[in-house]
Amino acid sequence: MPRRAMLGLPGVLAPGLAAAQAAPEVDLLLVLAMDASGSIDSDEFRLQREGLAESVTHPAVLAAIASQPRQAIAVAVVEWGSPGGAATVVDWIAVRDAASAAMLAVALRDAPRSRQSYNAIGDAIAHATALIAAAPFRAEEKVIDVAGDGPDMRSILPAPEARDRAVAAGITVNGLAIEVAPVTRRGEALRATYEREVIGGPGAFVIAAETRQDFARAMRAKLIREIA
Repeated sequence: MPRRAMLGLPGVLAPGLAAAQAAPEVDLLLVLAMDASGSIDSDEFRLQREGLAESVTHPAVLAAIASQPRQAIAVAVVEWGSPGGAATVVDWIAVRDAASAAMLAVALRDAPRSRQSYNAIGDAIAHATALIAAAPFRAEEKVIDVAGDGPDMRSILPAPEARDRAVAAGITVNGLAIEVAPVTRRGEALRATYEREVIGGPGAFVIAAETRQDFARAMRAKLIREIA
């Protein structure tokens, strides 16, 4: 039967539509975009990874997930830095309970560090936007978390433009500013730069970590706010 005729029959779906309807539904699609640029040394990188693993398994985060209608979120983790070089280091995992959160934490700890340099935040947002579009889950709420210790520097697609494209696709972009330096080159706090250039969408916000050791606390607070 010709494809056009098949698409016109009741109960026959186009392959893409059928796949979308078959995808499991969750409360939130969340991409955690983590800074792996040259400014992050091995000890600092370990602190970020451990802080993120601790956050996704924290009882308060699990309680936030359980409070939602479907009691599930889907999470992917991206590392960024190099222009056009953002990499997915943990592909989509559904988190529904302590066991699945522990699986995500193990995947985080075991994933090799990607090779990154510079601070290409715009390209990270673009990569995360495409990752959400191709997710094997469906959700009304879609969020990209950008965590970093510096401003956008050498993106192929500048951060404000990438942010605007993500927002146009129904995605909220939030920020976690690791303020290890008192001000950026523009003479402002990093959270102010993120507010202007990075975040966007309904309810978008920035949380600041005053030190790298404060990362886990800030990430946990951020996750709870986004989920609940």
